[in-house]
Amino acid sequence: MRLPMQLNHINLWLLEDADGWTIVDTGIRDEVTREAWEKLFVGPMRNRPLKRVIVTHLHPDHVGLAGWLVRRFGVQLWMTRTDYLLCRNLAADTGEEAPPEGIRFYKAAGFPDDQLENYRTRFGGFGKGVYHLPNAYRRIEEGEKIAIGNRIWEIVVGRGHAPEHACLWCREENLFISGDQILPRISSNVSLFPTEPEANPLQEWIDSCRKLKTLLPADILVLPSHNEPFRGVKLRLQELIDGHETGLEKLLTLCEEPKRAVDCFPALFRAKITSGNYGMATGESLAHLNCLRARGLIAREADSMGVDWYTRK
Repeated sequence: MRLPMQLNHINLWLLEDADGWTIVDTGIRDEVTREAWEKLFVGPMRNRPLKRVIVTHLHPDHVGLAGWLVRRFGVQLWMTRTDYLLCRNLAADTGEEAPPEGIRFYKAAGFPDDQLENYRTRFGGFGKGVYHLPNAYRRIEEGEKIAIGNRIWEIVVGRGHAPEHACLWCREENLFISGDQILPRISSNVSLFPTEPEANPLQEWIDSCRKLKTLLPADILVLPSHNEPFRGVKLRLQELIDGHETGLEKLLTLCEEPKRAVDCFPALFRAKITSGNYGMATGESLAHLNCLRARGLIAREADSMGVDWYTRK
């Protein structure tokens, strides 16, 4: 399915389920994606009904049309508890003013005035990409086994990119629907957000990569949400771990002298940071800084203007 952004596509999955279908992820809420689904209903899906909608995690390109699909077919949304509740919480911000907690968070990170204004203007935009979720859902959780057609799919939870990201593992077919938890050519965004400023999502991400590297067979076929299906999962997971550990080492060196979060981009990113990706880059920088703080390697101190400075211990 097309996405209206630099990452211009998402892979969604149709699983045959007796006389109907189970789908995994839905695409973003927009007219182009809805039209694509309409063509699928009468084309490859042969007008057979949906039996359920499984969503790997809360981001709009995955959950965006879930509410529309479950209402259209009268089925349940299957999702992890944390991501379902957080998704509803974020969608409820639509039309609201940016909260003081968010302003303080990004001011502390070193946002200049134009970026603070950009945050105020864009706040509440999450819900624009998500069709209204149902008020009830079917919880999925780590280790649960789901019968879909003649196959059993086991839920494996990863963390860091999303709070409780559900992957689906079919041991018999040696298949793994990875969502954004394992991608073959890019690294998923791992960011800190104003809602939980003392969180440590990067360590959760690294720990999840290590867990999956131990758990999954070396020859498993991974079905990711972006780019192509691939094999070589253990090598890819080690690459993801090593990439972040290298970034942490560079950041530690950079912080020999006090730095704000927005000063840390050169240690972590090769791409140019523009107004469009400034907030995401700041969130990633903060995630790395909180990881180093949790490891006891850097200290944080606020100045008289409420801006945080990070220094190697």
